[in-house]
Amino acid sequence: MAQTKTILEISNLRVERGGTVILNDVNWRVEPGQHWVILGANGSGKTSLLSALTGYLTPTAGEIRLLGRNYGRFDWRELRKQIGLVSSALRQLMHDDEPALQTVASGKWAMIDFRGRLSRAEAIRARNLLRQIECASLAERPWRVLSQGERQRVLIGRALMAQPRVLILDEPCAGLDPAAREHFLQFLDRLGRRPAAPTLVLVTHHVEEIMPVFTHALLLQNGRVLAAGEKNKILTPRRLSAAFSARLRLRCRGNRFALDILSKPNAVI
Repeated sequence: MAQTKTILEISNLRVERGGTVILNDVNWRVEPGQHWVILGANGSGKTSLLSALTGYLTPTAGEIRLLGRNYGRFDWRELRKQIGLVSSALRQLMHDDEPALQTVASGKWAMIDFRGRLSRAEAIRARNLLRQIECASLAERPWRVLSQGERQRVLIGRALMAQPRVLILDEPCAGLDPAAREHFLQFLDRLGRRPAAPTLVLVTHHVEEIMPVFTHALLLQNGRVLAAGEKNKILTPRRLSAAFSARLRLRCRGNRFALDILSKPNAVI
């Protein structure tokens, strides 16, 4: 039986701009069947890591391999198609009058405000994706009247249109009210459990958003990997206190996490 390819592997990644080191000696490996959460304080390097992964930020040193292919040796524009990205920032770029079906279909070309005519096959696939993201009834509804939670789901459908192997969710709950956030997180949990689901990578500041489907965690601190591995081994009060420079208490209820801030220390624990 052929060995399954590693999904993503980063080796000794370094990003330096204007004499400032943004990422330093980052090593990270994602295997099939894993879903990851990336945690870190503001300025820890999360955004720069995502930019490097999606080909928008050229590393100073190190290697990025996606499905066994190295960025720099293969056309990164083709490799980037294997990584879907959903960001709250994308919500601001969609045209108010664009129906959800068109928004989802536009993911095939990674275009904003796509005005082309859909083929029958493209329309069928977009409708199938709307059903998968539990938004079939929204097909003809324009962007301006969708709720924030509905918009995030539609953007996930848009990302899935290109059939990526990795789906990165960059703080997708930003701007959602508590009820909408919980509904969206429950949806993510169902999405990640489906057969042939892409590898999920959730970027967040909040342990409360880590659903049971996520198996592994990557903690970043000052541009370095503080810890990486199985979620239940990595997410400890000591490590989280170090990552967020505060004394924290980690609580577990069922399969969900919560943090209490005890105090802000003078030095990182």
